[in-house]
Amino acid sequence: MTQFVGSIEAGGTKFVLGVQNVESGETVATKRVPTTTPAETLEACRDFFKENPVNALAIGSFGPIDINPNSKTFGYITKTPKPGWSNTELKGYFERELGVPAVLTTDVNASCYGEYIARGRDNEKTYLYITIGTGVGAGAIQQGHFIGYTNHSEMGHMRIPKRADDNYEGGCPFHGDACGEGLTAGPTLKGRTGISGEDLDRDNPVFDLISYYVAEMLYNIYLTIRPDVMVVGGSVLNEGDMPTVRKYFKEMNNDYVEVGNVDELIVRPIVPNNGSAVLGCYEMAKDLLK
Repeated sequence: MTQFVGSIEAGGTKFVLGVQNVESGETVATKRVPTTTPAETLEACRDFFKENPVNALAIGSFGPIDINPNSKTFGYITKTPKPGWSNTELKGYFERELGVPAVLTTDVNASCYGEYIARGRDNEKTYLYITIGTGVGAGAIQQGHFIGYTNHSEMGHMRIPKRADDNYEGGCPFHGDACGEGLTAGPTLKGRTGISGEDLDRDNPVFDLISYYVAEMLYNIYLTIRPDVMVVGGSVLNEGDMPTVRKYFKEMNNDYVEVGNVDELIVRPIVPNNGSAVLGCYEMAKDLLK
């Protein structure tokens, strides 16, 4: 009997849904659901999978989420900056509504898993995926497993020092200008310039500033877990910004620790069309079937 797995990439703007044929690897159905209220959004997702049944489901969600199996709120979005979404159940909701096993992780963990799969499942390497988008977060895989069991990382909210030429008050509702998300997330582009990120010229100096802060975050992470590959995803920076990120990273290191070839260390995703999280979710759902 043919089996199918489902993917939910749960973002602050939209939920991206997909169904894959396990045997052929073909994606047989997709849908994008706007992120409105929890009830409206989750019901639309449920209806999609009722129409396109799956044998297992994986969810990569914005957070924070509760991944502690012993917690009363296991499988929930917890205290999130996304208005109206705090204390929303995901894992249990879909298991009850669809009658299939589900696994929940962060969206960046799902993306990291997708890149790990696409890059050959090399368990001798530590992989990091950081996304600079509407929000900022990062996930890591070491020896084929996510770093963090009862809790997931919140690297996007690490405290980083502001550059002297930056007077922006910050965009994080919890930390203002004291954390990575408050200084680099997509809304900070408009906050600094008055122009939405997609309408900004790529030579605007704001992208140099964002690249500097991303390099700060990457360097902090590098000193902590020493990844072999650090993938920079999200829509705020692009391939053209990577040389600037690498330059600042090298300056911050100042030859302190061996970093190897930074062109191979700090990279963009290789899964096309921002599909790392979807690929990761499909593979996690297949793991449930095993």
